[in-house]
Amino acid sequence: MKTRRNCRWEVMASVLAVLAAVCNAQAPVERMQQVVQPYADAQLFMGSVLVAQNSKALFSKSYGWADLEWNIPNSSTTRFQIASVTKQFTAASILLLEDRGKLKTDDLVKKYLPEAPASWGKITIYNLLTMTSGIADDAATYEPDTPDRLVFHDKPLDFEPGEQWAYHNLGYLVLGYLLERVSRQSYADFVQENIFKPMGMNDSGLDSNVAIVPHRASGYWPGADGIENAERTNISGALSAGGLYSTTEDMLRWENGLFGGKLLTPASLRKMTTPFKNDYACGLYVHRVNGRVLIDYDGNNIGFNAQMAYYPDDGLAVIVLANLNGYVTGRINAALAAVMHGEAVAFTPPPREIALHKEVLARYVGTYEFPDSRLVLSLEGGHLMAHFGATFPLFAESETTFFSKGWDLHFEFSKNDKGEFTSVTKHFHGVDAKGIRK
Repeated sequence: MKTRRNCRWEVMASVLAVLAAVCNAQAPVERMQQVVQPYADAQLFMGSVLVAQNSKALFSKSYGWADLEWNIPNSSTTRFQIASVTKQFTAASILLLEDRGKLKTDDLVKKYLPEAPASWGKITIYNLLTMTSGIADDAATYEPDTPDRLVFHDKPLDFEPGEQWAYHNLGYLVLGYLLERVSRQSYADFVQENIFKPMGMNDSGLDSNVAIVPHRASGYWPGADGIENAERTNISGALSAGGLYSTTEDMLRWENGLFGGKLLTPASLRKMTTPFKNDYACGLYVHRVNGRVLIDYDGNNIGFNAQMAYYPDDGLAVIVLANLNGYVTGRINAALAAVMHGEAVAFTPPPREIALHKEVLARYVGTYEFPDSRLVLSLEGGHLMAHFGATFPLFAESETTFFSKGWDLHFEFSKNDKGEFTSVTKHFHGVDAKGIRK
């Protein structure tokens, strides 16, 4: 028979167990906040982040502004361009048509697009899905109109279909056009009716430069004097290769539906997630990281970045959507996953910018020759500008080290005995290269 004292101890033990569970749940949340906040404080990240496990959101937070000019903050329902993450929706749509008997992925593309050049004679739909078609970037031109048009150019293939892998957008534009031809619907209507609506993705759609899209984020770029409006491009030309917008909450619904088997047959889902070459499956990368299977994809449009990651063995989804161009979305995504896996997070704090006088900055101006490229530095309005494929500002971390806010790119300058800067070392994604001043 239980005494009153024993009952009190049982109640107390139960309360302590509940409190321990709450504390254990709070600890990862606090660590995840510690991962993201420094990047937001350094104005390297604006956007929304969502981490979920077994379909349940554990961490959902937004940073910065959806519209800086109107002081509208980002939120979990802010709509961001997801850029190339669009490709997985296109791949799923093609596989959905296969499930319905409308096509086969081993069919030749010319069966549905007979106007394609003769050089495309051996290209299958699966080649397009896996980026092994061999078509060149300029082998066709997509012209959005009513109806859309795909204008083919008779260019030789870069390689025989299926033999090599090469990433480009054109193959997925062709898939979108082929989808429209087979389904007799526009790409936007097909995805809306067959994916977004059934999955409850009410905040997702095909972006447009002319349509009014409620809760749409504006895109930004890290400029020399602070955050700037990104140059707006014609998003309609991205279509099935990079034209969709979504939210973190909708992207979680997508991952729950796709990987939960609510859209495709098991055979089609297996096809979509089985890599063919270079860890590339159908609109998804599938590889192992630290012994875990990782299905992921990233996207980059002017003013926007997106990173989606799913760990099927853990049921873990990490979604990062940004409306400030930069390199940190992937870094944030990986660090958040590491927190959830209980791993030591190799956190590299954002570089801290210091101010240098124009006279000091002028000493770096010049041309630096690398083995495969050229860096030209100029002084514009009190800022050091790099002309290196693109033109962008560099920010001083010290008197010899500069960094870019748009790319994970650092330049470290070296002096001679006279104190003159004679060379620079480029640090980019763990690879170093030395440039000599001319």
